[in-house]
Order: sequence, then structure tokens, then C-alpha cells
Amino acid sequence: MWSQIAVLCSVLLYTVYSQTAGDCVCVPYYQCRANGTVITDGEGLLDERLGDSCQNCKCDGIEICCLLPKNDTVGPRQPDNLTSCGYSNPDGIGRVSAEGSESLFGEFPWMVQLYEDGAYRCGGSLIHPSVVLTAAHCVRFSHNRTYTVRAGEYDTSGTNEIMKHQDRDVSSIKAHEGFREKIYYNDIALVFLSEPLQLKPHINLACLAPSGGISTNTRCYTTGWGKPKFAPNQSSSTILKKVDLPLIGRPDCQKALRKTRVGQYFNLHESFICAGGEKDKDACTGDGGGPLFCPIEDQENRFQQIGVVAWGIECNMEGVPGVYADVSVLRKWIDKEMSSRNYETNVYQPS
Repeated sequence: MWSQIAVLCSVLLYTVYSQTAGDCVCVPYYQCRANGTVITDGEGLLDERLGDSCQNCKCDGIEICCLLPKNDTVGPRQPDNLTSCGYSNPDGIGRVSAEGSESLFGEFPWMVQLYEDGAYRCGGSLIHPSVVLTAAHCVRFSHNRTYTVRAGEYDTSGTNEIMKHQDRDVSSIKAHEGFREKIYYNDIALVFLSEPLQLKPHINLACLAPSGGISTNTRCYTTGWGKPKFAPNQSSSTILKKVDLPLIGRPDCQKALRKTRVGQYFNLHESFICAGGEKDKDACTGDGGGPLFCPIEDQENRFQQIGVVAWGIECNMEGVPGVYADVSVLRKWIDKEMSSRNYETNVYQPS
């Protein structure tokens, strides 16, 4: 079989060479398109960070998974003096302890969950009482799906948190027009809520990094309820996990990724930023859409979001960074879409 594949690839490459007078190179068969050209954008070779269709839900017999009813009532609209963005609760809220990579209750109050047709789909970050930032690949089927956002969640295995979560229906979704299926360029989307969330100590806004980015000599965090390991039978995390990661510069990230299955001709798109590459520290399946956020210099316990979890090569592989949509590159698009709908943009701008 392998000899037949080799012959076929040789024929294809010879045809392309004859027609275009380009260079012919030898690559693994899975890096060669059907038309005989080398895959340079990773199409078909990237692992997105979507969650399973159902999280922490096992039913017997004819039972099916069903989302619990909302456990809060929609309150009045927020006043103009919104709480400042980006402040964490480093000691958590209440007497809730954490182990290993677990976060504390309310530690990162901008973190939200996105549900699709009643099942957990992705993470996201609250950037306005009525707006969530997530990945475009999380909402690519939005035209025929129903979405709900949950803020203030911590432990998905129960409802005994010291402060209740809040659920909101989604009224509309705007994905970046430049989003590319399978290769995830411009992997960013805004989710607009039917009613604003009530800001609380455990529910607050993320700050967004400005256009131009921040120094790569920075250690940052990503959070989510995704799987700790890349495996079909691996359960998702029930408690919000946090992972500390180093930012990786574009040249080093592209070099590292070219050593994986995407191959030596892979080109890292300008809409991506990278972080990680340390063993057992990574975003993984189910973490898609969640934030990558970094400390704001000289502001204690305050962070700004620099990325959105997009894709990777499996998870937790040493020397292989995870890839995120670059918020600083896409910040102008975010501001434009917010302003066009008369939403304030200063609420996610650190003062």
C-alpha cells in the first residue's frame, strides 16, 4: 500500500512540477494535498479545542442529557459606573480550597461557559455585561443552534457554590468575517446576550490587550473546564482549571510547530499568538474559546486578555506551544463591532 501511495504522490508532484515549473519536494503523504501541492496552512492537521457534546453527564436507558433550569432572575440593567475590568480574586471568595491546577472559587471572574443546544460547548470571557468574547470555531453553526452563556460557574459537578451562577440567553453572534474553517485564521467571535449580567465579586469583566500586543517575555494564564489530557476516554475537568504558560514569539512558535505533523512548510498566520510548550501545561479539548491573559505591569492582581484558545497539536506535548487568536491583532475589529452596536468599549480598557 505504501509503495502505491508513494507512486501516486510522485505522479501528482511530477504533474504539478511539469505544469508550474515549481520546486518538487518530498513530504509525508498527509502533508500533500489532492492536487499535489504541499499543505502550508495546516488544513486537516490541526486539533481544535472544542468540548464534547455533553460534559459530566452520563445517562442510563432512555434518559437524555438536559440543561438545568436557570437559577437566577434577570435583574435591572447595569448602571454606568461599571466595576473596573481585569481584577482577579487571588485568594478566591469564601472558604473554597483548590488542589493542583485547580483555580479558586471566583479567582477569575471574567470566565464564562458557552452552551450549545443545552450542552457545554466552549469557554469565553466577559468583556461587557452583555457581551462575551469567544472563538469563531465555537459558534460556526450558530444559524441553526440555540446558545446560552453561564457566568460565575466554578464546580460543574454541583450547585453548592457560595455565590450562584447566572445564565443568559444569546440574542445574536458575530464571528470575524475572515475566519477560515479548518485553518482557524481570525478565530474570534462576539456573543451578545439578551439581558446584561449582574456584576458581582465572582462575575466581572476582562480587560483586553491593546493593539500592538505586549512583551513576549511574560508568563500568562489560560483557564477552562477542558480535558487535562488529549484522549478519547479522558473526562473533562469539573472544577475550573488554570494553567500558567510562557508566551512564545512567532518565529520560535513556527519553528516548533514545523517539527510536528504540520511539517516544515507550515506558515503561522498573523492572527495567531502562541503560548506554552512545557510538559503537562496546555489548553486542551473543551478549552476552546477561553482566554489567555497576562499580568498588567505595575497593577497588582490585574490582568489583560491577550489571546483566545484556538487550536494545538494534541495537548501537553513538551516543545509544542498551543495556538491562540491574537486579541491585540484583532482588537480593532472588536472595537468596531462593539461600537456599531452602541456598546461601550472603555469597559474593557484598563485605565
